[in-house]
Amino acid sequence: MLSVLILVPLIGAALIGFSPSGISDKFARGVALIFASIAFLWTIVLAIQFHPGEITQQFAESLTWIDVLGLNYNLGIDGLSLPLLVLNGLLTCIAIYSSDESLQRPKFYYSLILLLSVGVTGAFLAQDLLLFFLFYELELIPLYLLIAIWGGEKRGYAATKFLIYTAVSGILILASFLGMVWLSGSSSFALSTLNSTTLPLATQLLLLAGIVVGFGIKIPLVPFHTWLPDAHVEASTPISVLLAGVLLKLGTYGLLRFGMNLLPEAWAYVAPWLATWAVVSVLYGASCAIAQTDMKKMVAYSSIGHMGYVLLAAAASTPLSVLGAVMQMISHGLISAMLFLLVGVVYKKAGSRDLEVLQGLLNPERGMPVIGSLIVVGAMASAGIPGMVGFISEFIVFRGSFPVFPVQTLLSMIGTGLTAVYFLILLNRAFFGRLSAQVTNLPRVYWSDRGPAAILAVLIVIFGIQPGWLARWTEPTITAMVNSQNVVVAVSLDKVGNGD
Repeated sequence: MLSVLILVPLIGAALIGFSPSGISDKFARGVALIFASIAFLWTIVLAIQFHPGEITQQFAESLTWIDVLGLNYNLGIDGLSLPLLVLNGLLTCIAIYSSDESLQRPKFYYSLILLLSVGVTGAFLAQDLLLFFLFYELELIPLYLLIAIWGGEKRGYAATKFLIYTAVSGILILASFLGMVWLSGSSSFALSTLNSTTLPLATQLLLLAGIVVGFGIKIPLVPFHTWLPDAHVEASTPISVLLAGVLLKLGTYGLLRFGMNLLPEAWAYVAPWLATWAVVSVLYGASCAIAQTDMKKMVAYSSIGHMGYVLLAAAASTPLSVLGAVMQMISHGLISAMLFLLVGVVYKKAGSRDLEVLQGLLNPERGMPVIGSLIVVGAMASAGIPGMVGFISEFIVFRGSFPVFPVQTLLSMIGTGLTAVYFLILLNRAFFGRLSAQVTNLPRVYWSDRGPAAILAVLIVIFGIQPGWLARWTEPTITAMVNSQNVVVAVSLDKVGNGD
């Protein structure tokens, strides 16, 4: 059942890529949307059949692949990966639907988006370290090409920078995975057979360093963040939606699945430093966002700050904080995707994202009142206003992290206030006041432009009012994971106390 999620977009990419050269842009887009929708609907079917109370991997698939390397095709799904799979399916459909109908080389474009979905889906499903790495690297090439070919004026620079950073990330992660398997004496890369807790603490710390830095580049955390604003600014709107909404979550997912879960003793040892690192990312990202005049770059820097909340929650490693980390991933995916869609509409219709140029776009007669209203909703959600999913996720993160790291949590809460500051700057400059002379004759905004963002706005409000619908998938898995980690750490401390 899980392989369907990989095969459907893969078949779609092959059909589009090898179709006759004379097909229209609309036909390629329609075929891509059909296959992406099938994969998304199948994810919904799996979610309906998923049993939240079971903490083991569900719908598991196992197939011997390259036995000499210990590489097997092991797939599974649990409460940590399921919400991210649903998010990926939804945003892939939205990205395809929101793509420009007059693209150059549309067959190649839509094939790459579907291949990108294959890589992300496979990474979330993989229950084998080496298989995860293969899918993790698979998404690198499609995203590089999507930025380098269909990006802005400096797309070559941004794409190359992304490629270099992500390649370094992959090298560090692979080295840590190989070290975990070889040093622990495991015969395969399967997560179910791996026991890295028997390794000495110094070895665990070395392996964890590679995992944290590797996934920290992907998240990204300061100071490994510089590729992200460039990539967002140069990428087209649908690619920014996927980049912020889904691809950054591979980094936070990796920290939870392979860092906190596989190396709990080392994780507990470095947790105070990770929490401090989270504070730096939160405050730095928010401060940089305040200084921006490009709307897209402002939203990009906001992602750096909001991903810092996930690291804080993971460092605290309480059941409540880790639940908050997962909800923050989903919350940020919905909110950032919505904001990038809306900024894309503004740029498409007004021809600028510069806050020094735009003004009065909320004008009901000649402006973009609906787009402006949706951006207000997105800004409120990102700033953590009650009634939105952003408030729920951040509140759970802070409530779960405060007993463990009170100082770091309080400092991170300042980031929420700063989020309100830079979004108020954006709204005040671009949407209030008189319509500026540069954008007086705006093209009409159709509901096809507003629809995707409106769908995300509805989900943001629904999960803000009923967060239990989101938490029920994740809570049992997270609680079991954290309790298992605490047992390992307690046994280790007991050995140290006894002089063993």
